[in-house]
Amino acid sequence: MMETKKKGLLLTITGPTASGKTALAVEIAKELQTAIISCDSRQVYREMCIGTAVPEAEFLDAVKHHFIQTTSIQEPINANDFGLSVRDKLDELFQEHNTVVMVGGSGLYIDSVLKGIDDIPSPDPNVRCEIQRKIDEGRIDELRAELFRVDPIYYNSIDIQNPRRVLRGLEVYETTGVPLSSYLGNKQNRDFASAMIVLELDRGKLYSKINQRVDHMMEQGLIKEAESVYEHRNLTSLQTVGYQELFEYFDGTINLNEAIEKIKNNTRQYARKQETWFRRYDEAFRISALEKSRIMKLIKEICWK
Repeated sequence: MMETKKKGLLLTITGPTASGKTALAVEIAKELQTAIISCDSRQVYREMCIGTAVPEAEFLDAVKHHFIQTTSIQEPINANDFGLSVRDKLDELFQEHNTVVMVGGSGLYIDSVLKGIDDIPSPDPNVRCEIQRKIDEGRIDELRAELFRVDPIYYNSIDIQNPRRVLRGLEVYETTGVPLSSYLGNKQNRDFASAMIVLELDRGKLYSKINQRVDHMMEQGLIKEAESVYEHRNLTSLQTVGYQELFEYFDGTINLNEAIEKIKNNTRQYARKQETWFRRYDEAFRISALEKSRIMKLIKEICWK
């Protein structure tokens, strides 16, 4: 199942949120005496710590982590940017380690590293903000018409009712002057070997762990953290479970208990979406998150090939 070794082996540990990926990845990295690449689309932001379940200090101290809180919510990073940055970092890490561990549950970001995604330029933040302002003002029909005019190919390939897809098409065109559709199909080849373990957990146990995690986040001070970024609530990076529900509470549309229950429910929905995404990885090893000894045995077999 593993590819012929090239520069080195990237061992990916993934699975639904709250399945125990972080602790397992740290244990594996310590065993292999290597570093960890965090593959989480929200843990990269400095302002989002509690709500994104950034690894605890003991884990960060035990193993060198990369791509944890490296940018600001006002300097967003997309999947393509992330994939390119990780590949550059892997070039460095493979000079020191035969194997590097990547851990996270953001499927598109995993794909950007393992498979490469279309090489789409990063948009101008000012352009993005201006388009988002028009969306917030209810001018989405005007934006759809503009997207159809400048990039009918992309327009006809997306869910046009999704404002984020409209924003994406227009921000690329207005930044570069080139239709987003022109960049599709320009994927980068991977020059390292890859193996993946997908952690699985019984739905009942997983939902229980999710509920416990949300309660723990609230105890840690998630409300205060959400308050600190509330003024930036329209940024794409904050369209995130755990923050959006508390923003509704701050707006007075729901009470605190309703917000907490909504966070739990939305997190469970997100976990189900992750499970669906991970089924696409045909070559992955799928193991119960509770079978740690079996996982560690498999890791040794993979890395000794």
